[in-house]
Amino acid sequence: MASLKRGANQLSGNAAKKPKANSSITSFFGAPKPKENGTAAAAPPSSSRFNKEKWVSSLTAEQKELLQLEINTLDESWLAHLKDEVVSPEFLNLKRFLKKEKDSGVTIFPPESDIYSWSRYTPLHTVKAVILGQDPYHNHNQAHGLCFSVRPPTKAPPSLKNIYKGIKNDYPSFEIPANDGLLTPWAERGVLMLNACLTVRAHNANSHANRGWERFTQKAIDIVARVRTHGVVFLAWGSPAGKRVAGVNKQKHCVLQSAHPSPLSAHHGFLVNRHFQKCNEWLSERYGQDSMIEWSLNPKKPVLTRKSADQQQVIEPLADSKQANKKPIDPADQKDDKTNNVEDAAVDLLCDEDDLDALEALAAAENDIPPPAVAAEKKSSEEEDKSEPKSDSN
Repeated sequence: MASLKRGANQLSGNAAKKPKANSSITSFFGAPKPKENGTAAAAPPSSSRFNKEKWVSSLTAEQKELLQLEINTLDESWLAHLKDEVVSPEFLNLKRFLKKEKDSGVTIFPPESDIYSWSRYTPLHTVKAVILGQDPYHNHNQAHGLCFSVRPPTKAPPSLKNIYKGIKNDYPSFEIPANDGLLTPWAERGVLMLNACLTVRAHNANSHANRGWERFTQKAIDIVARVRTHGVVFLAWGSPAGKRVAGVNKQKHCVLQSAHPSPLSAHHGFLVNRHFQKCNEWLSERYGQDSMIEWSLNPKKPVLTRKSADQQQVIEPLADSKQANKKPIDPADQKDDKTNNVEDAAVDLLCDEDDLDALEALAAAENDIPPPAVAAEKKSSEEEDKSEPKSDSN
């Protein structure tokens, strides 16, 4: 048992560092306490009575084997509320499926230690906003447990580029990263970035869909809606994400919905939805300006300002980070986006072919239509039917 706890502490410390809390953040989001290095971290709720060691000792031998990853890497603030779900028949079957995949030599993304990194970057008691994604990126050095985020030196995929453009529309001083797509700073500031599926087979988009992850991550969404009683912001982009927040109490929480940032749908309203500004306006109105989310990924150039007695002041500087983008901006990324036709959207897609399969699958889900390959097969079949003589039967 002691080794399990040591493993959890080691993974939690190395795979994803704990979130840094703004020292001026409201008490609702967790009173900060000093760490050894002098930075602040949100304190866990004092009301938590979850005894992890006792819970682990109650598991069967098979459950302990199947749930080793959850025991070692799922943040305790989340595990305390998901402990019943992870021992459900549905989740255990999911784990058996993943074990078979692994035993067969299949490469699975993200790496095992990153599957639950969202829970460690954004413990439950620090959640201020939730961004919902669909499927992890399925190529090397991309997925690392946060939706839309990719590891450097991987450049930002098409959907993330449009997210950057959306922030730029809301905050003109936002510096669009030239190539960086790492969003861990947002997660550390209280933005839970959760995919519907948490794993995928390498180079095979949506290959782990409908295996059980959707039920598990829906439970996580429901937990946020239930436990964060004073209210958080849900950003649901696209029809699938909209369905996942359908049960959220909109009197208690702020639910922002729009088209998905994919190049196939972003021009149907995403780029001008002003969700990043609306998110902060809602948080500021409910909790004060210090609760707003700093969307800047450059620690030296925050985008949030607040009024002092006689002047505008930049809110307290962000801590310098090796993860922050410090590269010069590509002028091409700063030009006004006036694209509004299918041909230009297709060009954007081809700039990152690694993302193409996932975008096609997403477009099919958005519009309830088959992917292009299936559509072409259907069209060919219909043409063959037309060439054959019709039956006279009624």
